[in-house]
Amino acid sequence: MRLGIFVGCFVVVAGLVQFGVLPKGLGDSNFIWVLLLATVISAPLSFVLLRKQRDEMSAQLVGKVDGAKARLEANRAQEDGVPQ
Repeated sequence: MRLGIFVGCFVVVAGLVQFGVLPKGLGDSNFIWVLLLATVISAPLSFVLLRKQRDEMSAQLVGKVDGAKARLEANRAQEDGVPQ
């Protein structure tokens, strides 16, 4: 999804540069200028637009980590209960 947002920003910025709304950069740096500008614009957009997906993924990871911690603690408790 983040790549899609970046590609969309790249296309929009490239169009704006072609139509003269944004400056073309210095010399032959047009492609790099458009690439950097699209990156700067897409970063905050993806942060805001992908918040829901990020929160869902975080909740899934917390559940998996809690399960792993519980299994690890259960294994430790088993080892402590074994007479030597």
